[in-house]
Amino acid sequence: MKKNICLIFCLLMGLIATAQFRSKPMSKTVLNKAKKFVVVDVRTAEEFKSGHISGAENIDWFSPNFNTAFQDLKKRQKIYVYCRSGKRSTQAAARLDSLGFKRVVNLLGGYNAFKDLE
Repeated sequence: MKKNICLIFCLLMGLIATAQFRSKPMSKTVLNKAKKFVVVDVRTAEEFKSGHISGAENIDWFSPNFNTAFQDLKKRQKIYVYCRSGKRSTQAAARLDSLGFKRVVNLLGGYNAFKDLE
C-alpha cells in the first residue's frame, strides 16, 4: 500500500514538474502586454457577463467543449488565461499545456485581482 501511494505521489510530482505554462501576477503591465495576444476567461457565462477583462474571450472551463474551443489557435500562440481567483485558470493552463500549447500564461489572482487594479 505504501509503495502504491509513493508511486502515485511520484507520478503526480512528475506531471507538475513538466508543466510548461507560466503564472504571472495580475498587473497593469501584464494586462497591457496581454492585449497583443489571446486572453481567455475560463469562468462560466454568467460570471463573464457580470464583468470581464476587455477583449477577453469566454471559454468555460466546465464546458464539455473546452478542449475543442482552442483547435483554431496555433500551438505557438500566446494565451493568457484567468478565472475568478486562480484555481480554474491553473487547471485550464495545465490542460492547454497538455494539448501542446507552448505559450500559456496563467494570470494569478484572476478577475478578483483585476478588479483590485481598477
